[in-house]
Amino acid sequence: MKLVTIALAAALMVPSVVPAKNPKPPVVLSPQEQLEKEVRHELLMLPLVTVFDDFSFQVEGNVVTLTGSVTRPVLASMAVKVVKQIPGVDQVNNSIEVLPLSPSDDRIRLAAFRKIYGDNVLGTRYGIRANPPIRIIVKNGNLRLTGVVGNEGDRNIAGIRANELSGVFSVVNELKISKD
Repeated sequence: MKLVTIALAAALMVPSVVPAKNPKPPVVLSPQEQLEKEVRHELLMLPLVTVFDDFSFQVEGNVVTLTGSVTRPVLASMAVKVVKQIPGVDQVNNSIEVLPLSPSDDRIRLAAFRKIYGDNVLGTRYGIRANPPIRIIVKNGNLRLTGVVGNEGDRNIAGIRANELSGVFSVVNELKISKD
C-alpha cells in the first residue's frame, strides 16, 4: 500500500508535458485591419485629449485621413505626427477642425459635461472610465454629442441632458450604440 501511495504522489509531482488546449485560435488581422488598429491606438494614446475633442479616421491603402474636432491646435498637429510615424502609413491627410476660442462655448462645454457625466446613470456607466466615450463638441453655441454608448436609453438620456442646457442654439445627438 505504501508503494502505491508513493508512486501516486511521485506521479502528481511530475510536471505535465501535455500542452494546454487553446480554445480560440489567434486572430489574424488583414494589413488594413492592423493599420486601423494601430491608428486607433495612437489616437487614443495622445495626451491632452479631453471629452471636448473628437477624432475619427479613414484608412484607404496606405493613406490615412484624419477628421474630427479639437479644442487645441496642438492636438491636430500631434495627431498627424504620431500617425505619420506608424509603419505602413505613406500619407496623412489632415481634415481635423480646430474649434474657435470662445468663453461662451467653454461655458457650454463645462455645463454639458456636468449635466451628462453628473447624471446618475451616465456618470456611473461612462464617467469613471479613463477615456469617457461620450464626446461633447461645441462650436459657436451649437452642441454635438459624438461617441458610443451601450444602448438606446443611454443615448436618449444624454440627448435630454444636453437639451436642458441654457444658451445652446442647437443640439445634435450623433451618439452611436455599441454592438458589443
